[in-house]
Amino acid sequence: MNRNITRIVAVAASLAMGFSLAGCGSNSADSDKGHVYFMNNKAEVVDQYKELASMYTKKTGVKVDVQTGAAGTYDATMTSELAKSNAPTMFNVSGFDQFAKYQKYVEPLQDTEVFKMLNDEGKAYSYTIDGKSYTLPYAAEWYGIIYNKKIIKDYCAKDYAVISSADDIKDYKTLKAVAQSIQQHKDDLGLDGAFATPGLDSSDAYRFTAHMARLPLYYEYKDMNTTFSKTIKGTYLNQYKDLFDLELKNSPTESGLISSKTYDDVTSEFALGKVAFYPNGVWAYSQIKNNEVADDDLGMLPYYMGIKGEENSGPAGVYDASWAVNKNASEKDKKATLDFIKWMVTDDSAKKILSQDMGFSVPFTTFTDKYQPDNPLTKAARAYTDAGKTEVRSFTIPDQKWQDDIASALIEYAQGTGKWDKVKSAFVDGWATEWANNEDSLGSVPEAQKFDAK
Repeated sequence: MNRNITRIVAVAASLAMGFSLAGCGSNSADSDKGHVYFMNNKAEVVDQYKELASMYTKKTGVKVDVQTGAAGTYDATMTSELAKSNAPTMFNVSGFDQFAKYQKYVEPLQDTEVFKMLNDEGKAYSYTIDGKSYTLPYAAEWYGIIYNKKIIKDYCAKDYAVISSADDIKDYKTLKAVAQSIQQHKDDLGLDGAFATPGLDSSDAYRFTAHMARLPLYYEYKDMNTTFSKTIKGTYLNQYKDLFDLELKNSPTESGLISSKTYDDVTSEFALGKVAFYPNGVWAYSQIKNNEVADDDLGMLPYYMGIKGEENSGPAGVYDASWAVNKNASEKDKKATLDFIKWMVTDDSAKKILSQDMGFSVPFTTFTDKYQPDNPLTKAARAYTDAGKTEVRSFTIPDQKWQDDIASALIEYAQGTGKWDKVKSAFVDGWATEWANNEDSLGSVPEAQKFDAK
């Protein structure tokens, strides 16, 4: 879930009205070869998409236009553009709500050459209805418990250490023992706490409502042998509570004050070397780097919270950004669009732009280790898959209201003004309520399939 903190503000501002950017090589375009019109929703990479468009037009003679709707304007711009005769031939889909909105426009892609180039995780995250897959995920990210290797190494050298190296942390029991020991000896270690503050300001609450909350959901779905259910029991919420309590009691901030701690506040605690552990995703690297934690000292643990079988899993993967093809485009334009996508994920220069310049870990088999973002957290997360661990899937959650209600209940619980039962109700009862509301407003819910942990 890339929060796009590094968004280029000037570019975003200039795109607020959906400024259109055509490939620089458009003058050499050949209309007989079809036309690609891409509706993009990532303003921070618009220059790179413009470069790709220009490169492709120069190489093939196919005209590629890119239009970008900045944050808050994408849906309105999409609605307007899709109604036109020269509508986008491809567009971004970010999340199930957008897929549901544009479902009547999407072309089935499961039989295309480019879909078959997706890796297994990419295929699993494609939105599917009745066996047909309609989206091409193009940006994989991971989240887990980031840790400072140097701090753990220094801790392990102490006579009070309960482990001999970070490699010993393979389950929740060990993580808890280490965190409590570090907290007890934080003054000797020169730290403010074991964990970064579990901040519940609106800028930081997503770590607990959109990410950590997906761990108990994953294992409950596994038990149910499904990838979606409109009702859940909250089977593993006690384990979620255990990890939340561990963070709450072993951080630099008093429990009653965590609602005032922002994303920047808690990221600084880790980036400045004041805490050992920081649950977050690979996108946090842009705020951590060039501070007090060296790249070589960045590691990532899975979200250990005491669920049976979690020792066989790695960090959680999230694939929010996808490409879709407009089924209403002409056959010539659809072919041109699919050829353009294939080129982006097979041409060496294009792959470098996607992976290095844009910073995406692209879930296509053509992206070998040579074409991965230069991010030590991404490398740490991917190492678990390389070691045979199962990637935890980030299944779809209802909407922002569901997240906000959980955050509010967590704040009351942390402050001592509310019971854990309210958190469970927000999670379980709110799940059923919000999916029912979404089905009424969006007309559909995700399709349930058999659970496959591979």
